[in-house]
Amino acid sequence: MKKTYKIEVDCANCANKMEEAAKKTEGVRDCTVNFMTLKMNVEFEEGYDAKEVMENVLENCKKVEDDCEIFL
Repeated sequence: MKKTYKIEVDCANCANKMEEAAKKTEGVRDCTVNFMTLKMNVEFEEGYDAKEVMENVLENCKKVEDDCEIFL
């Protein structure tokens, strides 16, 4: 399953950090973050609850960029 989320981030480098953090989150098959459109596209692994995974993604993103936001 794929979903798109609106994000808030200050710079392209921060968006790259968010993308890498999301990719390392359990339950995420793939992730791309587009700084220009402020969107995060996430592809989830089979059998995972998207809402729970995204809560973990947000937590992991906050570790690398504390003022980022993902609108779930």
